Amino acid sequence: MSTPLEDYALLSDLHTGPLVSRDGSIDWLCLPRFDSPAVFSALLGDADDGRWKLSAVGGEVVERRYLPQTFVLETTWRTPTGTVRVTDFLPPSTNRADLVRRVECLDGTVEVEHDLRLRFSYARATPWTRRLVDRDPPALLSLAGPDGLLISGPLLSWFEADDDDVAEPARAARPGSDVPVDSDEEGARAPRLVGTFALAAGDRLDWDLTWFPSYEDPPAAAEPDRALAQAVEFWTGWAARLTVHTDHDPIVLRSLLVLRALTHSETGGIVAAATASLPEEFGGSRNWDYRYTWLRDAALTIEVAIDHGLTEGARLWRDWLLRAVAGDADDVRIMYGLAGERDLTELELDHLAGYEGSRPVRIGNGAAGQYQADVVGEVMIALGKLRDAGVAEDEYTWGLQKSLLRFCEANLDRKDHGIWEMRGELHWFTHGRAMIWAAFDQGVRAVEEHGLDGPVERWRELRDRMRAEIDERGFDPELNSFTQTYDNNEVDASLLQLPHTGFLAYDDPRMLGTVARIERDLQGESGLVHRYRTAAGLDGLEGDEYPFLICSFWLVEQYARSGRVDDAQRLMDQLVGYAGELGLLSEEYDPATGRLAGNFPQAFSHLGLIRAADALGPTRGRWAPD
Repeated sequence: MSTPLEDYALLSDLHTGPLVSRDGSIDWLCLPRFDSPAVFSALLGDADDGRWKLSAVGGEVVERRYLPQTFVLETTWRTPTGTVRVTDFLPPSTNRADLVRRVECLDGTVEVEHDLRLRFSYARATPWTRRLVDRDPPALLSLAGPDGLLISGPLLSWFEADDDDVAEPARAARPGSDVPVDSDEEGARAPRLVGTFALAAGDRLDWDLTWFPSYEDPPAAAEPDRALAQAVEFWTGWAARLTVHTDHDPIVLRSLLVLRALTHSETGGIVAAATASLPEEFGGSRNWDYRYTWLRDAALTIEVAIDHGLTEGARLWRDWLLRAVAGDADDVRIMYGLAGERDLTELELDHLAGYEGSRPVRIGNGAAGQYQADVVGEVMIALGKLRDAGVAEDEYTWGLQKSLLRFCEANLDRKDHGIWEMRGELHWFTHGRAMIWAAFDQGVRAVEEHGLDGPVERWRELRDRMRAEIDERGFDPELNSFTQTYDNNEVDASLLQLPHTGFLAYDDPRMLGTVARIERDLQGESGLVHRYRTAAGLDGLEGDEYPFLICSFWLVEQYARSGRVDDAQRLMDQLVGYAGELGLLSEEYDPATGRLAGNFPQAFSHLGLIRAADALGPTRGRWAPD
């Protein structure tokens, strides 16, 4: 069985997001960016696809936590002879990536074991590795193609092994010699580099894994004490700026931190998740790469950020949007790379076994070329909220928004793939049409309330046309419900977003009728909400999927804002319970096995949690650090 997702911790330096398992294995690490090829891919295969495990021999984990308001992870192990604490973190940096692992023996004596397997490019490239013994601390240099890794720390007791169970000291590299970690032997496995270190009370060991371009000289190792202080200062300083007004302060704070952790500090791009190809159904084929910036996800994240006092981060994303769309506002993409890249070609990695055997393993995302009608509306709502928060427009930012409205008008009668990126036939999705309404509504508001220029009469005309169309074609009066598309009478969880756009009130009888149908058709016995009925065959994909957590959070929000507060609180408490000891959520949840599923951690789920908590009401004012 693959390691449960709830047993993973996220680390972040606002450039990349490795995952560390409860048993001390870093099973996913992409360098230098979130969307770079992975050097540890065990998450999508097995240990020999790359990992770095650090564990106490004969021990068990007795405590695991983040230092308050940070992504500095502490794991405490207890063995029959002593106690050891492992601290994992990435210090913030703009020109390098460092992963630091610290081991401290708290009492008694402990043996600590390392198991390091470097596999570049999703385990497709085996590096050439050698020791650098003229450095202090000692270092291991590993190179493959454009990538270089420098592992600094107490490495002299390391040796290589060909098998998971049997080490061959005779094959150990002499200090200063090359370590040939590739092999020409047919069927040979790439060797491991392992080491065991004895510690007594008060002893401490530090390791630093540093990425650098392979054509440059290896950099100096990070200074661990300074790096740790920088990491703590950065995260606690950022958290101190937050405004939280809910009964769920700790989990809301952690969710806001997750959204920040998934943001690239230099470009402003926000990845939808830190991972690729984690399945929406264990053993299934719905496995997608989420390490890119969806306009929709980012826009909803920005709305949440503004609501909690983070307008500067929203401005950084607006600048990212300007660069990404640039002069191509007539060809707006639904997603881009972290720096605005448009080519996100989807590939399958046949050599990886997949999480829980879920294949194919995919990188890149073919949905990048889809037309999804809702995207511009979500962007316009987010930028309107930024404007309402007092952030001024200039000719470029407002000019971009006028261009987006021209894009909407040019595609007004075009069918689309829908918010869920369906790969079947195109339709007019009611949610998407309502988002077009919202886009023109935001344009009208910008002129009427903020004095900006634009063809407001034309925008009013198009807004009114969309409302009339949705009322006529997107609502079934016999069922008293909005419908998924104009040509079916299914319901879709995205309809829960209609009140958020301002199209109608949360307690509008038509909305309440829609909620009743969603409860009947999409809410299972667990109380969790599916996106839509996959059995209807609309998405063009094989297999099924588990309930999407954001859909259930949307239902909490709908309940709370329409007066069903007890129902909202009951479902909220259930959902928060899925986050586990570290407060992280994935995309879906499997009620049958009680496991998180899908890409992890998922920005969509965390922003849904924040909005649901906000809807349940303020009680304590500004959050204060512990």
